[in-house]
Amino acid sequence: MSIQIITDSGCDLPYSYLQKHDIAFLPLLVHFNGEEYEDFITIEPKQVYDAMRNEQIVKTAQANPLKMKELFTKYAKENRPCLYIAFSSQLSDTYQTAMAIRSEVLEEYPEFQLTIIDSKCASLGQGLAVIKAAELAKKGTPYNLLCETIASYCHHMEHIFTVDNLEYLARGGRISKTAAMVGGLLNIKPLLHVEDGKLIPLEKLRGRKKVLKRMVEIMGERGDDLQKQVIGISHGDDEEAALELKQLIEKAFGCTRFFISEIGGAIGAHSGPGTLALFFLNKYIDV
Repeated sequence: MSIQIITDSGCDLPYSYLQKHDIAFLPLLVHFNGEEYEDFITIEPKQVYDAMRNEQIVKTAQANPLKMKELFTKYAKENRPCLYIAFSSQLSDTYQTAMAIRSEVLEEYPEFQLTIIDSKCASLGQGLAVIKAAELAKKGTPYNLLCETIASYCHHMEHIFTVDNLEYLARGGRISKTAAMVGGLLNIKPLLHVEDGKLIPLEKLRGRKKVLKRMVEIMGERGDDLQKQVIGISHGDDEEAALELKQLIEKAFGCTRFFISEIGGAIGAHSGPGTLALFFLNKYIDV
């Protein structure tokens, strides 16, 4: 029986893509206006960004534990081997919950093969790993090799991103409100990356053009065999900036394979509209 790939909406892959490639999906939850929504299923990213622009408070929560258990139990009954690539444990409790539910399901179905990888990734960093896993599963890659390869893929994934408005990071406690206010006045754009699953500031630059140029420079410093890779670019309702970054990368490195998507509500609620993120491997993995 083929291996079932599972992920959550921390991957920022379009729901239509997940359905097309038979990838099981657990949505994170988005709350505003007194309502609860399932990321990418009952709410579109643009609705979240428009709410934020209108100064509404948007909150998020981990994937629903009951639905998670239902999904795991379904595949356990089928005795179908599964690989769940989870949103970084440093940014959500979803991974910890999944591990606890896995233990519960294994008590009833001890033969069930379910590997859960803490991707330590976010957005298309996680998403590119999910895409690779689905490709390997379709090829009939042996279970242990697939799991080991994807764990390595996640470990070598680089995340370089910037936000358009520091206010949203301040709301989430990532920076002080004073720093956000001053940064906004001076048109300061922070560059951040992900280290061991956590958001870490890298540099501060003034103006969007300098930020895009520096993102490409860092890609050149850290990337490995970039022409062979699928490059991920995700954005917070700013496709124009994503395409501009794509063109700069094409010109600099001759890359031809890209996956561009919109950042979903669960991540976008913390990073805000205008976020731009770039993903690539610092060690090319050829499988």
